[in-house]
Amino acid sequence: MPYSHHSHSGQFCQHAKGTLEEVVQEAIRQNFKVYGLSEHVPRYREEDLYPEEEGMPLKTLEDKFEAFLDEAHRLRVIYKEQISLLVGLETEYITLKDLDKLELLLKKHRDLGRIDYIVGSVHHVNEIPIDFDKATYEKAVASCALDSDTSNIDSPSLEQFLCKYFDRQFDIISRFLPEVIGHIDLCRLYTPELKLEDFPNAWQKLKKNIEFAASYGALFELNAAAFRKGWDTAYPRMDVVKLIQEHGGKFTLSDDSHGPQGVGLNYDKLEKYVQDVGISDIFYLCQSEGSAFFDRNVRAVGESVDKLSIHNRATINAPTPHHGNT
Repeated sequence: MPYSHHSHSGQFCQHAKGTLEEVVQEAIRQNFKVYGLSEHVPRYREEDLYPEEEGMPLKTLEDKFEAFLDEAHRLRVIYKEQISLLVGLETEYITLKDLDKLELLLKKHRDLGRIDYIVGSVHHVNEIPIDFDKATYEKAVASCALDSDTSNIDSPSLEQFLCKYFDRQFDIISRFLPEVIGHIDLCRLYTPELKLEDFPNAWQKLKKNIEFAASYGALFELNAAAFRKGWDTAYPRMDVVKLIQEHGGKFTLSDDSHGPQGVGLNYDKLEKYVQDVGISDIFYLCQSEGSAFFDRNVRAVGESVDKLSIHNRATINAPTPHHGNT
């Protein structure tokens, strides 16, 4: 299963570890065929900075992202005989300003072909992070308590929270047509046993998102980061996988690494999960002349799961040590 489409490094992401080159070198060591470099886009308001970014000028974040693109393309050239590197980004949607800024950023780099693909992700509801820690997640849920346009269930604020999450997800999907749908059910990170079907309004919104994304050929990532977050499955859980399958959606793989120590982490568990949910084909992105995705030059290629196997199984959970990594 030598593919991943979602990664970060400490060089350009304050909550990650290691350099981008160390991430690439680890992917090569583990015999990855395709590895996507997908740093977070900048945030554009001081109140949206994380604690580790406190006091950092907003311009620094923008400069860092440009430096990420420079370094990613440099590494692609250097290591082109050893691995296929894709250069992408992961979305943020805190306010509409983030989407407007993303549109400008994409337009700026479109003619230069600097951005191959997009990982379409949501990390905030009501401008509150939902994946920072459990207390902040609960704050985001509680912030939805005053909204009353939910069905008559025991947890109206939770359903409204889920609805808002999926509404934001649809905004990103419909506006930017991301090639990869990132951790589609991150909204239940701290409540993994939550049955989304118990929230009919939210379930319908999720179904709409899946139908739309599948209609233009998006890939839904099976994200191994859920295992290190304490889940017994990848993102998404089996109920959502089945919904994607019902609508003819295509699946891809991501380790969502935050440094070299996370490259390929838990791919042994991911392989078993792929088998357990009955996925027959896995897709990956490759560079191509012309594309259906807003002129971004990638296309999806499928491969039978029967042909996939864990690469260098003995090394997957034992990456090469890197100074300063945990």
